[in-house]
Amino acid sequence: MKLHGNARLTPYQRNLMCRRVRVEGWKIADAATAAGCSERTCYRWLARYDAGQSLDDRSSAPGSVPGRTPAEVEAAVEKLRRLRWTSTRIAAELGMATSTVCAILKRQGLNRLSKLEPPEPANRYCRRHPGELVHIDVKKLGRFNRPGHRVTGRGPGHRNPRVGWEAVHVCVDDTTRLAYVEVLPDEKGDTSVGFLERAVAWFAERGVQVERVMTDNGAPYKSKVWAAWCADHDIRHLRTRPYRPRTNGKAERFIQTMLREWAYAATYQSSDQRTVALRPWLDYYNHRRPHGALGHKSPADRLRSD
Repeated sequence: MKLHGNARLTPYQRNLMCRRVRVEGWKIADAATAAGCSERTCYRWLARYDAGQSLDDRSSAPGSVPGRTPAEVEAAVEKLRRLRWTSTRIAAELGMATSTVCAILKRQGLNRLSKLEPPEPANRYCRRHPGELVHIDVKKLGRFNRPGHRVTGRGPGHRNPRVGWEAVHVCVDDTTRLAYVEVLPDEKGDTSVGFLERAVAWFAERGVQVERVMTDNGAPYKSKVWAAWCADHDIRHLRTRPYRPRTNGKAERFIQTMLREWAYAATYQSSDQRTVALRPWLDYYNHRRPHGALGHKSPADRLRSD
């Protein structure tokens, strides 16, 4: 229900006004004054209250519309529209006004051609056991040594001096959504390999043997040192198709959650303070935060169930 912008009474206030009169014994004039309406309005709502009717706004739509287009004509319009006919062509074919056809199509939700064949959702998949596939990605965040002008309100003239960037490396298990994260100074090949090595060891401590790694086509993942490390540890490296980031969607989605609930969730005094706050949040994500794709279980609970 959408109330009028200048409405004095909401359904709750109407009920309160009526209860004051009928239950608490207020005078109608006093109850109307307290509610900011006239006595006549108070009498009208009291009549509906006494009759046991709803105090919500009633629809202003007429009960019947004799001039409305018959249902069989609307069905014919829909049938022709699904053949990708334009509204003017449909109007000419059925001998109707173009404006009437447009109104029917809008009511049916077919006024745009894109509504005829909505895009199919991307194929979703989930590996059968933990470690069969892990997703790796990197998110760059700016370093800072004090809150910026958007927090302090001192205006754009007092900008935070640039102190460089830091790379947040994430590794997410496809089956359990268990996540391992590190904040590192860059995303070079050696740095990324070091992160992968520690991530694999971290998963191994939890009984998860990493078999495959999926990344995008970034430079560190195409480096020789990355390929050599994966070959030495018998880990198959998979890369996403170009311009298809959704292939690595589990890591992408985790990054969005991480940014919302950790990186941008509080006012940090420095990037170092933000980094310190990562570990408690990650522990919460892995062990207590319910995950919609896991039946509202935490990643740790999903891992134990396997």
